[in-house]
Amino acid sequence: MGLLRQPTGDITQGVIWKQLLGFFFPLWFGTFFQQLYNTVDTLVVGRFVGKVALAAVGSTGVIVNLTVGIFTGLSAGAVVVIAQRFGARNWEDVHKAVHTTIFLGVLVGAFFMVAGFLLAPWALSAMGTTQDAMPGAVLYLRVYFLGMIPNVVYNMGTGVLRAIGDFRRPLYFLIAASVCNIVLDLLLVLVFHLDVAGVAIATICSQLLSAVLVVIALMRSQGAAYQLEPRQLRIYRGPMELILRIGVPSALQSVMYSASNIVIQSAINSFGTDTVAAWTAYGKMDVLFWMTVTAMAQSVTTFAGQNYGAGQYGRMKRGLWVSAGVLGLFTVAISAVFFFLARPILTIFTPDPAVLEVGVEMVRFLAPCYITYILIELLSGVIRGAGKSLVPMLIDVFGVCGLRLLWLFAVVPVHHTLPVVMASYPITWTVTTSALLLYYRFGKWLSPPKPAP
Repeated sequence: MGLLRQPTGDITQGVIWKQLLGFFFPLWFGTFFQQLYNTVDTLVVGRFVGKVALAAVGSTGVIVNLTVGIFTGLSAGAVVVIAQRFGARNWEDVHKAVHTTIFLGVLVGAFFMVAGFLLAPWALSAMGTTQDAMPGAVLYLRVYFLGMIPNVVYNMGTGVLRAIGDFRRPLYFLIAASVCNIVLDLLLVLVFHLDVAGVAIATICSQLLSAVLVVIALMRSQGAAYQLEPRQLRIYRGPMELILRIGVPSALQSVMYSASNIVIQSAINSFGTDTVAAWTAYGKMDVLFWMTVTAMAQSVTTFAGQNYGAGQYGRMKRGLWVSAGVLGLFTVAISAVFFFLARPILTIFTPDPAVLEVGVEMVRFLAPCYITYILIELLSGVIRGAGKSLVPMLIDVFGVCGLRLLWLFAVVPVHHTLPVVMASYPITWTVTTSALLLYYRFGKWLSPPKPAP
């Protein structure tokens, strides 16, 4: 490949906490704009089109989140593979992994585009979508799936940038896409009266913009091993196998989380309208914690991947505990704010006294339990950074998802109270954290990387 310039995203040396925070904040703000992106679609159809359109767009949420989780999992595989080779200064393998990643994104996007377009009516019907909402939901979902290729390419492309330590440009691209989405939502719905179709078109146009920006950024990385050269796009067997080996378990883990959340929602629904409304309002608060955990977990995964590739195993482990300390401080602060200001924060989302009463009970029960979760994401991220994702996935699936489902089906029917339902969270988080700590301490996950095939 020739002589390449010194990379600017090297995190195999330097002050660990500064590097982690340097990654964390762009990721956190990126997630914020992603939430804004999704919220605007709902606001526009709800306020300017009507409740049937709102129900139509809302009915697609589970399917959209499921597909995004799959793409994010595959992207996590690409991040680890590229970060390891970047840390090892193996530029030839970086080049192969980057081109395999983007080409894989095109193939996966094409598959989901066709499958999603054809299966959208069946999937929505299987979920029990109401007759009134069905036509709009099918329309929205089919237009959404037409934009699958740029959607997946964006996820894979930002994975490449994160792997080499560039967390800022993905944030800028997401901000641009969010602004584009908001402008087109208003233009296509208010001016051209395209209603649900307009919101869907705005979504895929903004995804196309973000994908184009990522591809341009990679193509303009002159002299770097991660420079994208369209003529070099192909599947290289070695990187492909490793990306799938790490990415598929991560994607399956996301799918299982979605499944367990559906069952949790069913349990919440059994307590009536006030509880459902309170759970929805709490979810709007709760997203702040999940944004924070996810951003730090992605940061430590990239950090671990590069340092693993460079053979800096001690530094890799120090990164885990530094990230745990930083995230622990953030979590305690968030928990305290939620606990003491639960009522005024919930009032932003609902003024109903009965809903507020239940919502405050939820917040004050769950917020102090957040601290029991954070090591799940951080331990999984570090172990995944070493190229081992199957065992953390199995521990998470059986610990968080399996045990939670067992609790909901075996314990909740006997003790049908809201605190018993909510207890499934800290119990499963504590058990899963303990299992991951045992694997981290005694499992054979930290072995030298094998040469690429």
